[in-house]
Amino acid sequence: MTAAIILAAGGSSRLGFPKQTLLYKGKTLLELSIEAGLKSKCDPVVVVLGANADAIEAGIKDNNITIIHNPNWPEGMASSIKVAIEYINKIEVIDSAVMMLCDQPFVNRGLIDNLLYKQQQTRNAIVACAYKDTVGVPVLFKRSLFTELLSLHGQEGAKKVLNSHLDQIAVIPFEKGGIDIDTIADYEDLLKNS
Repeated sequence: MTAAIILAAGGSSRLGFPKQTLLYKGKTLLELSIEAGLKSKCDPVVVVLGANADAIEAGIKDNNITIIHNPNWPEGMASSIKVAIEYINKIEVIDSAVMMLCDQPFVNRGLIDNLLYKQQQTRNAIVACAYKDTVGVPVLFKRSLFTELLSLHGQEGAKKVLNSHLDQIAVIPFEKGGIDIDTIADYEDLLKNS
């Protein structure tokens, strides 16, 4: 079984208000991520909230998801990864996790299921998305790497674990993976080009 973990705890400091609530095609960025997770073969879908949690949770709580609050979100992304991995680590049937962010609007069910399919094909411990001359999220990690994910600190994200295991990564192409929303300009570009 593969869990989907949606990291949505950040304070959107560069944007000035919660990016999780930005609308794209009639849904918030976070709703789009949740929809992709729920329609995929992943189960459970875990959403990590932190900054502005109360306002954000009100809009998503009716979905069939597990919401985890990360009180340490100001410390950085590693703290959100930790609370999610600690949660799914207790569920023995989970043997892998797909790590997602809530600000990549083009992640969909097909992409997530392709990660799972590629892992079954290759048996690699990591399956990552390839875009803009790099590999990154969404990314699937097998349980064997959960301990390393738990050892991340501060602003470190899953990229540190990826870089430690470059020989174990299978990749799938995700052309629009480089489109993420950090600033108003990013958001305006997204709306203009859609």
